[in-house]
Amino acid sequence: MEHFDVAIIGLGPAGSTLARKLSGKMRVIALDKKRQSGSEGFTKPCGGLLAPDAQRSFIRDGITLPVDVIANPQIFSVKTVDVAASLTRNYQRSYININRHAFDLWLKSLIPDDVQVYHDSLCQKIWREDDKWHVTFRANGEEHQITARYLVGADGANSLVRRHLYPQHQIRKYVAIQQWFPENHPVPFYSCIFDNDITDCYSWSISKDGFFIFGGAYPMKDGQTRFETLKTRMKAFRFQFGTPVKSEKCTVLFPSRWGDFICGEENAFLIGEAAGFISASSLEGISYALDSAELLNRVLILGVENKNKAYRLATRKLRIKLYSKIIKSRMLTSAVSRKWIMKSGIAHISLVNSENNPQKAEKIIKRVI
Repeated sequence: MEHFDVAIIGLGPAGSTLARKLSGKMRVIALDKKRQSGSEGFTKPCGGLLAPDAQRSFIRDGITLPVDVIANPQIFSVKTVDVAASLTRNYQRSYININRHAFDLWLKSLIPDDVQVYHDSLCQKIWREDDKWHVTFRANGEEHQITARYLVGADGANSLVRRHLYPQHQIRKYVAIQQWFPENHPVPFYSCIFDNDITDCYSWSISKDGFFIFGGAYPMKDGQTRFETLKTRMKAFRFQFGTPVKSEKCTVLFPSRWGDFICGEENAFLIGEAAGFISASSLEGISYALDSAELLNRVLILGVENKNKAYRLATRKLRIKLYSKIIKSRMLTSAVSRKWIMKSGIAHISLVNSENNPQKAEKIIKRVI
């Protein structure tokens, strides 16, 4: 059996970033479900928006996005819809519209050749023995077994590593469902939708490269039915659907307490969504994936003896920030507080439409002047 310093399970944004940063410093093996080319293999339902915090991570690393990762159009506002209250508000946002699958493949392509990467592979079993982590996986039609000093779970919501380390740990989960439609809206837009009858989380839409993507996070039991019901309701808000081009589905975590953020033990570590590092208020996880990977990179290359303790301390600010997102989520998913916020008009940007409402357009222009 080959022995490695670090074995990384999963090469989403968190795993790919850690593998890249550890290159040349430690002997690393990384396993991933995705193939490295084409649209086949594992893909994740995601609106595909790069938040400002994620952008800052790339700035720190001196990395720029290639053109084939960026999607069109670039949208500078989010249309927030409260279905029950029949309220719509527009808030400025500084996201970058990306092709999520292409983005993940690009991050993998940045991993230097000295990292041993297995694409289109499946981790089957992990266990600890003789102060080493043992990993059995299947790749290239064969079964392989390796050992590693450190094990890293970057394997998302259904993390095998998290389940092994914390078999009794329970965290709130939803099924994320989204469908792609040909874009028929006259003006592309990005939206955030709240309907407490459908889900106590939220739904979204995004225009991307000639397609209209509609999705959301719903209770596991009857998520598909709720998704279809919401599609029907959104027609009253001029959402246009047709025959879906493709449908996607996966599990998404929804942290709701401090204990939902778990970092690992016994020389095993969790990063990204596997650690519960995902925003409860927006389900944005890329920025936390990048940040947690950077923090673990620093810990692994340090000469500290108890690296698990060091990693917990290093992620404390990140976990506090994520806990604040839980509080924010409770305000946004509460029908009463959400209605009050939206009715107040705070930070709302009114749309100027001089053809349909010249009086309103004139008032807005005078206010700006």
